[in-house]
Amino acid sequence: MSNAFIDQITHRRTIYALGDKVSHTPEQLTALIQEAVRQSPSAFNSQSSRVVILFGEHHHKLWDIVKAELKKLVPAEAYAQSENKVNGCFRAGFATVLFFEDQDVVKDLQAKFASYADNFPIWSEHSTGIAQFAVWTALAQEQLGASLQHYNPIIDEAVRQAWNLPESWRLRAQMPFGSIEQPAGEKPFMDDAARFRVFK
Repeated sequence: MSNAFIDQITHRRTIYALGDKVSHTPEQLTALIQEAVRQSPSAFNSQSSRVVILFGEHHHKLWDIVKAELKKLVPAEAYAQSENKVNGCFRAGFATVLFFEDQDVVKDLQAKFASYADNFPIWSEHSTGIAQFAVWTALAQEQLGASLQHYNPIIDEAVRQAWNLPESWRLRAQMPFGSIEQPAGEKPFMDDAARFRVFK
């Protein structure tokens, strides 16, 4: 059975070899990312996802923060490898999307719907995952490569200070994107029998 959406999500891949040769304007990309997040569902329509889009020197500044924080943690003899990965795979891209979840929204829902209180942090994670997937797929449709990174929590405070972000915004992921300088390799899949069970 042919399905256009399956075709779209199949096209989305993790691209590490990013470049900055992008024909889209920051304004076009901002509109695309905003609409992808806006159309992403969330539990109780909480709309708890928050996004920061970094272009140009702001994009570079983020990855310089990552390198600075890694330098504090990674053994000196291994740091060069980490630095090369950050420079070559992430900083080399065109821009970065930062995904946050607003904890004030989560706490407000916990107070209003106490019987679901334990679930709202979990559902918040669902929301950010859906938003990340939507943005990633939208970028892929524009022939842009991206990857999803998780340098949180080691960069959280430095990021908050660098862009004066609210305390309630919890960083969940970083998505560098740009031109595709080298396509993704073959993607292996586990056996369906181990992953799915169908009863009919």
